[in-house]
Amino acid sequence: MISRKKIFYPISEPLHQYLRLYHQELTLPVSYDDLKYYAESIPLLDKFGKDTLWETVIYPQSEITRVHDHIKVIYAKLKAAGDLKALNHLYIERIDYCTFGNSHPYRIKIVNKYNDVYDYFYIKTADASRVYGLELEQLLSPNPVHYLCDGNTLVEEHIAGIPGDQFLKLIPRRPEYNLKRIAKEFVKFNERCFLRLLGDMRAYNFVFIITPDFDDYKFFIRAIDFDQQFYEGSKNIYLPQFFKENYPFVELVQKHLNPEVVQQYQQEERAVIARRIREERYRLRDLRDVLVKDKISTPEKIQQLGHELALHYDDPVFARCKSMGEIIDRSLKRVLIRTHTKGIKIG
Repeated sequence: MISRKKIFYPISEPLHQYLRLYHQELTLPVSYDDLKYYAESIPLLDKFGKDTLWETVIYPQSEITRVHDHIKVIYAKLKAAGDLKALNHLYIERIDYCTFGNSHPYRIKIVNKYNDVYDYFYIKTADASRVYGLELEQLLSPNPVHYLCDGNTLVEEHIAGIPGDQFLKLIPRRPEYNLKRIAKEFVKFNERCFLRLLGDMRAYNFVFIITPDFDDYKFFIRAIDFDQQFYEGSKNIYLPQFFKENYPFVELVQKHLNPEVVQQYQQEERAVIARRIREERYRLRDLRDVLVKDKISTPEKIQQLGHELALHYDDPVFARCKSMGEIIDRSLKRVLIRTHTKGIKIG
C-alpha cells in the first residue's frame, strides 16, 4: 500500500549546494509562491467537455504582462541556456493549476507566434524526493529530463508521450503494433525502476514514446512522476508489475516472452545502467554524499525496505542501511557487481 499522503521534504542545504555545483539551481525571476496570487480561475475541460481537474488561472490585468515576461525568461533558462533572443516571438497562451497531487503544479503553455508550435513546462513546489528522482533520471535514464530549482521552486520540462493507461486502450485498434516489443519494453522499464527505486509507476505515471522504424515500431517507456523516489518501505512499490493498473502489460509479458528472454532483457537493462554509472560516477558520488545524510523517509520505511531487499537479494548489507541514500547506493553497487564491471568505484 502506498501512503495516502506522502510527507513533503524540503530541499536541504547540502542538496542546494549540489544543485548549484551542477548548474541545476539558478536564480529565477518568479517563484512558485508568486504564482498563487491570481485573480480567478475557471475549470479546464478536455475536447470532449470533461473536467480535467486542472483550472486555468487568470491574473490581474496590471500583473499579466510582468508575470508572463518572467515566465518566458524561466523557459529560456530551462530550454535555451538563458538566451533571451527568442522570447520576442513567444507568448504565454495559458497557465493551468492542478488541484490534485503532491506538488500542485502550474502548467505553462507557451507558443511560437510565427508557426503556432507550442510547448509545455511546469512550475512546482520543490520536494526533495522529486528532485532526487529527477536527478537519477538525469543520470541513469536513456533520456535525461531538464529541470531547474530556486529555493522552494522547481521547474520541469514536459515529457511528451502517450500515458500508459491511454496506450492500453490504443493497442486493440493498432494491429500493426508488435506486442512482443511492448512486452520487452515493460520488462526493461520494470527493471529500471526497481534498480533505482522509483516507486508508484502505475500506468498513468509513465508514457509510451513510439518511433516508427523501417520495418516496425519501437517503443520506449519514460516515467513522468518522480514523487515516490525511494520513499516507501515495501519493495513491491518499486516494481511496476505489481500495480493492478499495469496487469495488461504483465499479461503481455507472460503471453509473449519466456523466462529466459525476460532474464536476457533484465540483464541488458542492468548493463546499460552500469555503463551510465561508470560515465557519471563522480556526479553519483557527490549525490550519494548528500543522500546518505538527508532525511527523505521515515525510519520505519527505511528499515522495512532494507530488510525486504536483503531477503530479495540475499544480501545482508541492505538490512544494515540507516538511510535511503545507503540503500540506493547499495542497489547501484550491485548493478556493477552483477554486470561484472571492473575498475569502477562510486564510493
